[in-house]
Amino acid sequence: MPTAAEIYQQAIKSLAAEATGHGALESPSGRAVLDNPLCGDCVEMQVALAGDGRIRALAHDVKGCLLCRAAAAAIGKHAPGASLTDIEHIGAQLTIMLREGSPAPADWDELAVFAPVHGHPSRYRCVQLPFEALAAAMKRVDPQP
Repeated sequence: MPTAAEIYQQAIKSLAAEATGHGALESPSGRAVLDNPLCGDCVEMQVALAGDGRIRALAHDVKGCLLCRAAAAAIGKHAPGASLTDIEHIGAQLTIMLREGSPAPADWDELAVFAPVHGHPSRYRCVQLPFEALAAAMKRVDPQP
């Protein structure tokens, strides 16, 4: 029977390997690049928003650790159709999960793989950075003519 550490590692590796959303958009309406100078993670998020402000398409490019890449892949799976309010809410729930060990946010079941990060504050930002980059990209949308 695998240990909890083995299950955690395989789940994170699998999610990161899926790399859902990795790449670039042809004509993004918003873009943000954020980094974590403490560990070297760098996340670029690009979004195309629908007229109602919901994510129509997104793409990410992550140069960083396994946790950061896996978090971006979870975003790639779940963020299309979400509003800025939705993304900020999920990001806040993720922060609570990491800090307090609470359950993963509903409807984002992949985030449960980050539960073992609780208790390792130096790794929280690795998981949070893609969410912060997505919210920043959504706020930096070029006005449409």
